[in-house]
Amino acid sequence: MNQNPIPNRLSGAPVTPSMLGVRPDARLATAFLTQAFVWMFAGLLLSAGVAWTVQGNEQLTGFAADNFFLLVIAQLALVFVISGAISRINASVALLLFFVYAATLGITLGLIVSLYSGASVVTAFLSASSMFGAAAIYGAVTKRSLAGLGRILFMGVIGLLVAMVVNLFLASTMLTWLVSVAGVVIFTALTAYDVQRIGAGDLAAMTGSMEKAAVLGALRLYLDFINLFLFMLRLLGGRN
Repeated sequence: MNQNPIPNRLSGAPVTPSMLGVRPDARLATAFLTQAFVWMFAGLLLSAGVAWTVQGNEQLTGFAADNFFLLVIAQLALVFVISGAISRINASVALLLFFVYAATLGITLGLIVSLYSGASVVTAFLSASSMFGAAAIYGAVTKRSLAGLGRILFMGVIGLLVAMVVNLFLASTMLTWLVSVAGVVIFTALTAYDVQRIGAGDLAAMTGSMEKAAVLGALRLYLDFINLFLFMLRLLGGRN
């Protein structure tokens, strides 16, 4: 594959296969998806291992509680760095940053799941896994273009963030439930959208590298699953 993305003459952004209405060879699409899912699952395993360690250690749980907002800010910064600088940094560096992000998120996840009963965590995980799997399969096999969902879903995520910030002050149970339902819907749709973009080679065209595309795709799929799990946990979880 060409290592330099094709520039868009109007915006300077790379032209993706979806924009051109073309689909890569089935073997190439499978390769795109396989690499992204491999790194995504590796990141999830790392997060799960760290979360399990934190949950079973009072000192680590205390550290996560005392530094929760600092950890969240650091995690957001890592996401922006990986997403924004993916075309300029080495693929190995991007992968390292992704694993650093997954490890730090494991710390906060360990704190969050400690607030819920074990049975409810398992239920939320299985529910999120089922929905994620179904959406991923749909995104991979559907012939219908999901490109038009991009802006709608982006605005939906912004709306979720605004509603969650507002609810910090209102502490409304009804708003919490509505935000959680909307979050499940939005991130399920985002899963299908992201899988289709990865399989179509859009991320490879944007980054100019299959390796970098795999890291960026893994990050997006990881975020889709984690957010889906957390919203399902808020809906189904029983507090300790």
